[in-house]
Amino acid sequence: MTAVQISSSPGQGHSAELRAAARRIGAGVDRRRFLTVTGAAAALAFAVNLPSAGVAGAAELDARRITEDPFTLGVASGDPLPDSVLLWTRLAPRPYEADGGLPAARIRVRWEIARDERFTRAVRRGTVTAHPEFGHSVRADVRGLAPDRAFFYRFRVGDWTSPAGRTRTAPARGARNSSLTLAAVSCQAYHDGYFTAYRHLAAEDVDVVFHLGDYLYEYAVTATGGARGYTDRVLPAHYNRETVTLEDYRMRYGLYKSDPDLRAAHAAHPFVVTWDDHETENNYAGGTPENSVPPEEFLLRRAAAYRAYWENQPLRAPQRPTGPDMRLYRRLQFGRLAQFDILDTRQYRSNQAYGDGWKVPGPESEDPARTMTGAAQERWLLDGWKDSDARWNVVPQQVTFARRRDVPTDAYKLSMDSWDGYPASRQRILAGAEAAGIDNLMVLTGDVHVGYGFDLKKDFDDPASRTLGTEIVATSISSGKDGAEKPANWNNLTRANPHMKFYDGRRGYALVTLGADQARADFRTVPAVTTPGAPVTTAASFVTEAGHQGLTPA
Repeated sequence: MTAVQISSSPGQGHSAELRAAARRIGAGVDRRRFLTVTGAAAALAFAVNLPSAGVAGAAELDARRITEDPFTLGVASGDPLPDSVLLWTRLAPRPYEADGGLPAARIRVRWEIARDERFTRAVRRGTVTAHPEFGHSVRADVRGLAPDRAFFYRFRVGDWTSPAGRTRTAPARGARNSSLTLAAVSCQAYHDGYFTAYRHLAAEDVDVVFHLGDYLYEYAVTATGGARGYTDRVLPAHYNRETVTLEDYRMRYGLYKSDPDLRAAHAAHPFVVTWDDHETENNYAGGTPENSVPPEEFLLRRAAAYRAYWENQPLRAPQRPTGPDMRLYRRLQFGRLAQFDILDTRQYRSNQAYGDGWKVPGPESEDPARTMTGAAQERWLLDGWKDSDARWNVVPQQVTFARRRDVPTDAYKLSMDSWDGYPASRQRILAGAEAAGIDNLMVLTGDVHVGYGFDLKKDFDDPASRTLGTEIVATSISSGKDGAEKPANWNNLTRANPHMKFYDGRRGYALVTLGADQARADFRTVPAVTTPGAPVTTAASFVTEAGHQGLTPA
């Protein structure tokens, strides 16, 4: 097995070669030009495409030498298309180690997909290679499948067979499908509690799950798992510090994906993922870190975080990062019923105004030049709406879109990290939807560890103005610990924001069923996550009618 060196403190685990390359980039070279800097792209090993030389080309491991179960992180599928789905696993006999307990060698992995869970009606089989440069992650982009069908899949390596997963293709592009059920999830801090909501989600009848960010947290996890309070195990000491290096992030995914409830949800449903901040660092904005560190330090950290994210999620090759850049925004269509425009509101945004936090809005936050999405992504979104013929246009993204005043007085503050800190950017999005004739707009949001239901108003200062769409904010899976039905600011927020139709501070997820005539949102909650096994209930249900937007109790 390979030897693994673990850094003793944040920022100290990057090699001298990588640091030197990043310093050359950070010192007077535009980060966007870093791939053209002679030697820098080669030195920053994160910049390579799929390996074809070096360690990967030098050796292939005889899979019969793997003596421990390599499928400890489970299986997953994602980004369903009418004829295709992406299958994922990562080989890691020892998930708490940086190399997963495997040598730096290529490993051939077999996959198969069938119509039945006993795999007697196989429809596709193939072989892919797990490369050590990508943490022995495995992805098979299976093509030629029938649309709108359920399939079962599994992987084999040596004498080992993975657990079976269930997935589903999207309906055909022009299909007049009449119903689709999705789940929205976000924010799963391991150290704040158990992933009980995922166990319940695994049993739900949904077509697809949208993960809206904060899949992991960079913060330290104690030997007893923080609020989980383990008495039957001791987590390795290297988890008890903040993630910074590629090895740190890889091991953190190993910890998170070792959770049986998370594995169950991935095995039950295809996921469509997008990140927020904690997959890298709290509240970073584009190339600006939260803390005062040299530019080259954040450059390396972001490249490491993005690389580990791609390694550990069911994402296709076009999402593979190049250095500290990764094209994550993308579009999926489910027949004539729904178009999903998945956004990235973290990588391209302007820095938070007034130093971040809840602040009184003013000229800095209201500057028309400020952007949440970056110009290219904004154009992509608005152009996509112009061409859309979907009944429902749904935007899975990260931070609260609707205005959210903190108090019902003129002395209110707004969150500078949410769209309230970028009101001109929000207005361009809403105006673009209206101009494109988008009658049924729904925004899906995570981040805030509570469930919200909002009407999206043409003018948030005028409750009587036209409702342009709705926003469903999924509460956290575990972040914030147990929570409460009515948090301390419940009265202030509900009085200050008449377009807020629902607010609940417990953990869980949201289910949304899209139909030809209406959409229904069910807010599913659990009473506790600091102890395992809590039941799930529906806190509230709302509908919005097609062609007549606005949330009303179901």
